[in-house]
Amino acid sequence: MSPHENIRKPSRWKNILIFLSVMGPGIITANVDNDAGGITTYSVAGAHFGYSTLWIFIPMALALIVIQEMCCRMGVVTGKGLADLIREKFGVKVTFYAMLVFLFSNLTNTISEFSGIAASCEIFGITKYISLPIAAVIIWWVVVKGTYKSVEKVFLWACVFYLSYIITGFLVHPTWMSVGKELIKPSFSFRQDMIIMIMGIIGTTIAPWMQFYQQSTVVEKGISIKDYKYARLDTIIGGIVVNVVAIFIIIACAATLFKNGVRIETAKDAALALKPLAGNYCSTLFAFGLLNASVFAAMILPLATAYSVCEGLGWETGVDKRLKEAPEFYFLFTALIVIGAGVIMFPQINLIKVMLLSQVANSVFLPFVLVFMLILINDKHLMGQYRNSRFFNLVAWATVVITVTLTLALTFLMLTSRGG
Repeated sequence: MSPHENIRKPSRWKNILIFLSVMGPGIITANVDNDAGGITTYSVAGAHFGYSTLWIFIPMALALIVIQEMCCRMGVVTGKGLADLIREKFGVKVTFYAMLVFLFSNLTNTISEFSGIAASCEIFGITKYISLPIAAVIIWWVVVKGTYKSVEKVFLWACVFYLSYIITGFLVHPTWMSVGKELIKPSFSFRQDMIIMIMGIIGTTIAPWMQFYQQSTVVEKGISIKDYKYARLDTIIGGIVVNVVAIFIIIACAATLFKNGVRIETAKDAALALKPLAGNYCSTLFAFGLLNASVFAAMILPLATAYSVCEGLGWETGVDKRLKEAPEFYFLFTALIVIGAGVIMFPQINLIKVMLLSQVANSVFLPFVLVFMLILINDKHLMGQYRNSRFFNLVAWATVVITVTLTLALTFLMLTSRGG
């Protein structure tokens, strides 16, 4: 062993330890994106179109990483959340109306997550009148009674359970040659249902709450500029992992449901349909994945909303704050949980319409968030040497244009199809 190897080893271990201490905001934010609405979209894509939509995840992973990396960078450089920066740059009035739209958008998303909890528990024979109150209390207790470190540990453990979808994907024995071909060879038809599905996949991947939440948690965690490269790696890993999980959800449904001509409308339908085709184990894993994702997102979305609205209005925020120190923060967090679970308790609630509404709300708000971000991150006085490069701006603005066009088109097609 040479002396140089002895020098490198401590440096390598030090880098690993620093990364582990910084890890969290990027990986957690990205994984929550595979929520009830996302899993439903991917399940339907696999069941209705087989492997043909897999190619979209490669450019989509790049788009997600680019956007979330900008949030990470702004948080590290400025030490402020996105809502904070919007208020300082664009004024209180603009921020107030932005936060109103954001609140509505995230309320519909939170309701959607509780519908996912209800649906997944019903697969295991537990009525929503039991599952929802228990889930709501657990979610509230974990956040309100915890610290940032303890809450982050819970969230990171929840990320691990997304492996259930990857395991399911292997257990159904897909045709791996076909999977590989569809990943690298774009296939597209001008059928309206195919266009809507591709738009839906993209629209569920980049949600407005993600930008606010990741930047807020980067700030609360106290990540400094010297550790920026580790925070960026955390973001990149998160962007890759979330798309890998989504790919395996499509693989699981394509190899079983599409192959046998089974049509579905929800992730619950997918889990139940897997039982006779792939066995109880696969069905249970899929249902467990839906439950984990829904509970996980039902924690994060109210938290993201509380962070952003309170930052935007100049109120105290943070899980490390006690109830007396940040009453508005905890009141808003609690209210979203109560309303989210309460709405789904109504007997006649249509869970499909709830998920549709949440995606439409995301589509309406997303363009504003992305434009705000790009103006902020190119502000010389705010970002200094950490502004976007010309190439990075080109990629980012292209991502904005494509994402905005597709999400607005998706909203229009959804509304017109429902109206018809």
